[in-house]
Amino acid sequence: MKQRSTLILPLMAALAIPGLAAASGAGNHAHGASVQQAAGKYTGHAAALGEPGSLKEAKQTIEIDMADTMRFKPEKIEIKQGETVRFVVKNSGMLKHEMVLGTLAEMTKHAKEMTKFPNMEHADPNAVSVDPGKTGEFAWKFTRTGTFDFACLLPGHFESGMKGRISVKKQKELTKITKM
Repeated sequence: MKQRSTLILPLMAALAIPGLAAASGAGNHAHGASVQQAAGKYTGHAAALGEPGSLKEAKQTIEIDMADTMRFKPEKIEIKQGETVRFVVKNSGMLKHEMVLGTLAEMTKHAKEMTKFPNMEHADPNAVSVDPGKTGEFAWKFTRTGTFDFACLLPGHFESGMKGRISVKKQKELTKITKM
């Protein structure tokens, strides 16, 4: 009998440790908030859109509302290339939501990853996670033109249609004609 218990106790301990790690939150995954630079150019998340912006330098503020209907308001945004935008993101729902900027390909891939790690927290410059009834903010400088996306990547939210589009257009070129 003593021989059996010496085998069972280590086995029980080995099985208990992963459960303990998950219960303590040690199994949570998080993205880092570090800004990645390569030769002076931003190479981190959402680099296809531009680069992290400064709230102080933002010339435009766009308010976004997130709701438990799995929708953003507004769902479509137009921005001029080169603008730094301050996003003020309000969660009017009863569930936690987030707003993440990126391309549709990035969003789709990351939404699948979130189903594997549902407790993952975003701490990236292109995202904000907001608890129910709270407001968060971040700034982004849109250096590239094109159509991009934003979404809530919490499990089931993206799949339920919680996404929107950003259209970044070129600044109108100003031509100054002077007479000599």
